[in-house]
Amino acid sequence: MPQPSLVKLFTQHPETVGETYGEHFGVAMRYSGRMFAASFCAFVHAFLPFCFEKTASTMARRMVADMDRRSAHPAAPVQVAPAE
Repeated sequence: MPQPSLVKLFTQHPETVGETYGEHFGVAMRYSGRMFAASFCAFVHAFLPFCFEKTASTMARRMVADMDRRSAHPAAPVQVAPAE
C-alpha cells in the first residue's frame, strides 16, 4: 500500500472541511483556547462551587453548536443557554 505524501498528511483532513492547512490551524487553535478556558472554569468550580456555576457547560454547548454549523452533518440539535 503506498504511503501518503507528507504534504497530504497535513492537508487531507482540512480539505474535507473546505479549509486550507492554515485556516484549519487557526480554527483548531481557537477551539483549543476555548477548551482551555472552559477547563480552567471547571477546575475552579470543582473547588469553589459558587464560581463559574454554568460557564464551562455553556462554553462547551456553544463550541458544539459552532462545530455543528461548520459541519455538513450536525450531530444533534443543541440549545445554548445565555452566558452568565
